[in-house]
Amino acid sequence: MNNSYLSVNNLNFEYPDGFKALHNINFQIKKNERIAVLGPNGAGKTTLILHLNGILGNLDEKIKIDNFLYNEQNISRIRKTVGLVFQDPDDQLFMPTVLEDVMFGPKNFGFSNEEAENNAINALKKVKMDNFIDKPPHHLSFGQKRKVAIASVLASEPELLVLDEPSSNLDPASRRELIEILKSLEISLILVTHDLPMALEICDRSIILNNGAITTDMKTYEILKDKKIMEENRLELPYGFALHHLEE
Repeated sequence: MNNSYLSVNNLNFEYPDGFKALHNINFQIKKNERIAVLGPNGAGKTTLILHLNGILGNLDEKIKIDNFLYNEQNISRIRKTVGLVFQDPDDQLFMPTVLEDVMFGPKNFGFSNEEAENNAINALKKVKMDNFIDKPPHHLSFGQKRKVAIASVLASEPELLVLDEPSSNLDPASRRELIEILKSLEISLILVTHDLPMALEICDRSIILNNGAITTDMKTYEILKDKKIMEENRLELPYGFALHHLEE
């Protein structure tokens, strides 16, 4: 395997209404690297990660992961390799019980029933939700649903985990639990977030998208210390977040 695990080369995307969402996107990540994708609303962040999972169907071989190209022949392999966790867990949870929800992915990818169940239980242990296997997902709190949604992706054994705004709508304790879970995973990770302290804690490197283009690609703490970059890309740290937190 070469040094770049995921490679995005000159990716452009225009929606059917003519809106150009992505312009000449270029970046690479290494195996087990964790990067944050930052930027204002409407910058193209969600459009980008939908491409990484092949959801938008614009498979023109501008993306390569683990040395295979994004094309129709590889679509099943792409979706197993890149696990996408949506911002709203209710978009991913629809089965009668937590266990069935988490088993759904691996069963869909051809794992045997026994393998799917073992994977599901192991994934639920990773997110500390294995005591909830028989619960209906709609009885869970929002934070619990989010952890189950992450488990439902991990159960298919992806190599790259992509999360869209995973800390949104979480209370402080649930947010802290989520951060510790993500830090414990041995997996390549792309974190789309407005939560800049979370990005700093989990991701050594960040890229900034603005108006569909990458404006910055550098160490997360260097971005957060640069007032000009922050202002130009409509980024802001929480009130009272001390700059000494950013000292390496």
